Amino acid sequence: MPSKQNPKQKEIVGRVMHEFKEGELNSGGGRKVRNPRQAIAIALHEAGSSNEQSPAQNRRSLKRTEARERRGATGRAGEGTRAELYERAKRANIPGRSKMNKDELRRALDRKH
Repeated sequence: MPSKQNPKQKEIVGRVMHEFKEGELNSGGGRKVRNPRQAIAIALHEAGSSNEQSPAQNRRSLKRTEARERRGATGRAGEGTRAELYERAKRANIPGRSKMNKDELRRALDRKH
């Protein structure tokens, strides 16, 4: 029986299930997903291949996921979260890093490199 998912959808489902297996998948509320059925539901929703949604909702979900992946999960490509920027600043030994916000950390790192 042929699959009902295109290659892009399969890739998204695989990525989400990998996140789940690594313990990195969060629910909408920010809590770690522990239930495999919930992980499958999230994967199918993000891939736009859920049988619980209308075709139009599935198309919107897939477009939203593709846009998020193009941007990068962190918002801007290659940027990272404040915590990631802070860790980079710590390794670069930037003084005053603990009081800096995300933009200030980014600028300080750019000046350092």
